[in-house]
Amino acid sequence: MVRKLNVKKITQAVKDLCIEANENLGQDVLACFQKALENEVSPVGQEILEQLIENAGIAREEHIPICQDTGLAVIFLEIGQDLHLTGGDLKEAVNLGVRQGYGEGYLRKSSCHPFTRANTGDNTPAVIYIDLVPGDRIKIGVVPKGGGSENMSRIFMLPPSAGLAGIKEKIVETVKEAGPNPCPPTIIGVGIGGTFEQAALQAKKSLLRPLGTPNPDPELEQLETELLESINKLGIGPQGLGGRTTSLGVHVRLLPCHIASLPLAVNVQCHASRHKEVTL
Repeated sequence: MVRKLNVKKITQAVKDLCIEANENLGQDVLACFQKALENEVSPVGQEILEQLIENAGIAREEHIPICQDTGLAVIFLEIGQDLHLTGGDLKEAVNLGVRQGYGEGYLRKSSCHPFTRANTGDNTPAVIYIDLVPGDRIKIGVVPKGGGSENMSRIFMLPPSAGLAGIKEKIVETVKEAGPNPCPPTIIGVGIGGTFEQAALQAKKSLLRPLGTPNPDPELEQLETELLESINKLGIGPQGLGGRTTSLGVHVRLLPCHIASLPLAVNVQCHASRHKEVTL
């Protein structure tokens, strides 16, 4: 049986998620803040982590943005192949939800023309990714992505001879060069393999995984642990003022690649790792 869903419900869900993501930091991130606070030895680093926890609490209670940079609206849609959408165009419905959410939520509109820098005025068009999956439901994920952390992200087309050692080196090097710019403690999304564009998308998708949850691949879980240890030894610390907590987590996704290639993407996320999702 094919299930029908009017796109008006998608618009409403996107609107609500845009506001919720920007005001209510996930418990997974807050738990990592607390854990980092317990392990941080730098007095300044401890104070900053306490302020981040307090800031998140104020944003949640007073319904105001966690950060003034409320990001570009990145939307992930997983659509069941037995779901029939009615009542209009899907992408138009999503963009309407973003437009309403950023307007009614008093969220900063950051989308602008690359050359003239003229603002689009409503934070659209959204960045929309669509996957077709089994079932008759739609899962909507909203990820507001700030400019400071996005600017520190990198993609590398490494020679296959670089191997795992070269991959590790580039990831740590990216975080080191970023320094305080992405508002650490960061979350580091990593995409390995695939093609040029697939690596970048896998790196961003990895940020959807809740902090503190293990990678389902034991080999990648071990790699994530090693990378996090190396990154936190850099001493950049919270907000770049020194300490043990440069990053809260490293999330890796991997795809097969061409025999002549070794794509690597590093998508840096700031401490306000905002992502909310709902299934309709």
